[in-house]
Amino acid sequence: MTSTRGRIAALLGAVAVAAGTTLASPAAGFAATAGPARAGVGGITGQAPCPDAPEFTCGTLTVPFDHSGATPGTLDLQVAVTGNTTAPKGDLLFLTGGPGQPGVPTIKRMAGKLAPVLKDYRLVMYDQRGTGRGALQCPGLQEDMGSSDLAVPRKQSIADCAAALGPNSRHYSTADTVADIDLLRRALGDRRLTLDGVSYGTIVAERYALAHPSRVARLVLDSVAPQQGFDPLDLAAMPATARILRAACRATGCTTDPAADLAATVRRYGNGAQVLSALTGYEFIDPEYGGVPEILHEAAAGQPAKLQDFFDLVHQQVDAAPAEELSQGLHSAALCADSRFPWGSTDTPVAGRAAALERTRQRLTAEQTWPYDPATTTGLGSLLVCLDWPREQVPPAPSAHRKLPDVPVLLLGGDRDLATPYEMLYEQAKLAHNPEIVIVPGAAHSVQNRAANPAGRQAVYDFLLK
Repeated sequence: MTSTRGRIAALLGAVAVAAGTTLASPAAGFAATAGPARAGVGGITGQAPCPDAPEFTCGTLTVPFDHSGATPGTLDLQVAVTGNTTAPKGDLLFLTGGPGQPGVPTIKRMAGKLAPVLKDYRLVMYDQRGTGRGALQCPGLQEDMGSSDLAVPRKQSIADCAAALGPNSRHYSTADTVADIDLLRRALGDRRLTLDGVSYGTIVAERYALAHPSRVARLVLDSVAPQQGFDPLDLAAMPATARILRAACRATGCTTDPAADLAATVRRYGNGAQVLSALTGYEFIDPEYGGVPEILHEAAAGQPAKLQDFFDLVHQQVDAAPAEELSQGLHSAALCADSRFPWGSTDTPVAGRAAALERTRQRLTAEQTWPYDPATTTGLGSLLVCLDWPREQVPPAPSAHRKLPDVPVLLLGGDRDLATPYEMLYEQAKLAHNPEIVIVPGAAHSVQNRAANPAGRQAVYDFLLK
């Protein structure tokens, strides 16, 4: 369940492109609400220049707190747009990842990244419920995990967060975000959306497409996670670690076998979850994993000092983040509501979960988990947060075999991505009709936003401008 697929605050999420839109006049900034109005919902209000980027227009979308109407109240979600309201191909909605990362603060950066398509599209970004200015606050969990979902938090931090959020935490699921997006579509006056998701944003994009197939024109999925959601055991990352580290080793001319050294390190210290968390974070610093083979080689030989320094470096430079950048409260609430665990869902009684997890650990094989061990997969922070999460009703998960709508789909990945290894991309591609697949050499997670190799961004430009 990788939110370093969503794990890192730098992960940038999904793009949605509106096709066949009804556009407002250029001076208005936003289109009028499409469809019948709902009380307190629908329009984008308070339009003004964005405080930190006045060349863009910001406003507020008000949505129901509970889309079923059973729980009263509303949420105000921040929205930002570029000014080209007459863009011929309509709106390009960029959704950030995590879950837990806001969108509005990054509109200037993403406008630069997407500049080649912005004559044809108007860029729109918004803050998912529970993020940004409305971030769910869980201070202890934020301190323990920051922007990582693999770091192992204190049990008290988990309990404090669950208590602070209370039973309403179930209203921060991906299903709620999908419903919010459809209200945003209506508020913008759009008839269809083309969704481009990065990391957790791919799940949002896929689930929006499944929920509203007639509202989707095309899909771009970058750093792909499956529509079922992240695997809490993160089993795809196990063999991918060996593949990625060995490829990086060959590229940099190292003379050791980092996968074998990683296996020896985990056997010696029992720290597989910490190693996987650090390696997943480090790809955002250096997709070549420079120095990592040497660190693992020394640790395997009984000299762990540099490995501890490595853990500290990743925590300081990558993982540490305030809730306004990536809310661990929202992250935990969404993943605990969405995911399916060895014990079932979060609707399973808490008392039996630990035993079910232990049975799973005993069934896992060395072949499934090497160069880690079964204890690594059952000891990840992303899983442990939900182990004791209070029982709650959860939304249904989509069928594992349900096809995406028959629309153009581009799947984009990097061959150094440990957060969402490209093996998951190929699995999701089976559920698309005639997918285009681009794997970018040397690229790690979040290809469009972060890769030095421009091939992935060019593939997106070409795809969106067809």
